[in-house]
Amino acid sequence: MWQFGYWVPRGLFHVGARLGTSHASAYFPCSSHPSARCLYNVCQWKSSSSKVSIGCLFNSTTVLLLLLLFLAKKRSSNSQTTPFLFLIFDLLPTLYILLQNSASEAKSRTMRKQNAIVPEELALTATRSAFPPPRSSGLATTRHASYKRFLPHLDIGGNDDNSTRVNTWVDSLRASSPTHANAAAVLSASVAGDEDYNIWAKQHPSALSSFDGAIAGATGKKIVVFLDYDGTLSPIVDDPNRAFMSAAMRDAVRVVAKQFPTAIVSGRCINKVFSFVKLRELYYAGSHGMDIKGPSKRTKHTNPKAKAVLFQPANEFLPMMQEVYKKLVEETKFIMGSRVEDNKFSLSVHFRCVDEKIWSSLIELVTSVLKEYPKLRLTLGRKVLEIRPSIKWDKGKALEFLLESLGFTNCSNVFPIYIGDDRTDEDAFKVLREKEQGLGILVSKFAKETNASYCLQEPTEVMNFLRRLVQWKCESSLKK
Repeated sequence: MWQFGYWVPRGLFHVGARLGTSHASAYFPCSSHPSARCLYNVCQWKSSSSKVSIGCLFNSTTVLLLLLLFLAKKRSSNSQTTPFLFLIFDLLPTLYILLQNSASEAKSRTMRKQNAIVPEELALTATRSAFPPPRSSGLATTRHASYKRFLPHLDIGGNDDNSTRVNTWVDSLRASSPTHANAAAVLSASVAGDEDYNIWAKQHPSALSSFDGAIAGATGKKIVVFLDYDGTLSPIVDDPNRAFMSAAMRDAVRVVAKQFPTAIVSGRCINKVFSFVKLRELYYAGSHGMDIKGPSKRTKHTNPKAKAVLFQPANEFLPMMQEVYKKLVEETKFIMGSRVEDNKFSLSVHFRCVDEKIWSSLIELVTSVLKEYPKLRLTLGRKVLEIRPSIKWDKGKALEFLLESLGFTNCSNVFPIYIGDDRTDEDAFKVLREKEQGLGILVSKFAKETNASYCLQEPTEVMNFLRRLVQWKCESSLKK
């Protein structure tokens, strides 16, 4: 009787076996590693006399595991046993994924035959509706309680409360991404959901339908335009590398930049944002404002007092961010649908295409990596985890820095307009609200707690607002 142990790359799961005349076992102690929990659970197989037992979390792989381990037992006396077992267990992840995908497709086909709503169809139905469905199983009793709340930064220092916050994040995300299981409840509550949204919309009116009121404070002042990218100038898409803006949107931004100093403020790295926007006359603030560059093309509206802009307040963190990026890419490579994006001074872990059943495991995996880096902080965006240096710098600070660079320090005749859709844009909205200056516009179809005063529902409305702004500028010039 003898035994051996074998590790599949990056510790996805461990296989151990004791081979003899009457006993063989294989086990997967996966609970010690978050990435393993995404795919496997403990599996044990024993063969003794005529009795065979197997325990496995995934029913679709039971027969496969039993067959493979039975073959391993039959070959236990062969000198090639160890390489044979290595081959078997190396193939398990691929075989499991193929079986799971096949089972998922079969389940969807069956549900369609039974006229049930599958997740993809429900999502399509929701996007076609004028207002979004309510989040979670029921509506709050007060008008504010049912709004989407922005969640606090996740403490990655190892607090006991960390798992609670992870669960809170996941619950919030699942509530805004209903599946076929609660489709009936979502649809039956749609009327109440619309009413809830309408209450919020009265407090945050459309910047288009209420344009004159929104822009009234800009009369006689210098307008500066700040724009987020994803979800504001381009739609949110599954593949972040394909978040292209339309030609019509690019033209609208180009025309705005001819009339007003204009900046793109994004969580993306500058090079990535520029590859999408392709306008040299803009200011670009990437990595949530931690990488700022001025326009390479001067315009007639550039303030003569403006400073040359090249600002990187988190430059010392670059080696650390690259180190964490490599670790996250390696640790998440077995999680189907996940993607780690390098934004130079920040990192993004996208999980829009990840099965929601393993969101918790993915978040725990990311936090386990970041425990070694206490100088970094983790926040949640729109199905994306954002990792940034723990410095007092954000999109609000970037807005203030750019206004100063443009020569508008402590200036009362400036009217900043900031348009964004993400939690990170709230820092900029907060600056404008505290200064009681300018206009903050949230892009959202949902009712959210926000420091913005007005709202737009989608990028198409943002484009129409920008066009309307230019039209207003031209009309104002003619009246002078």
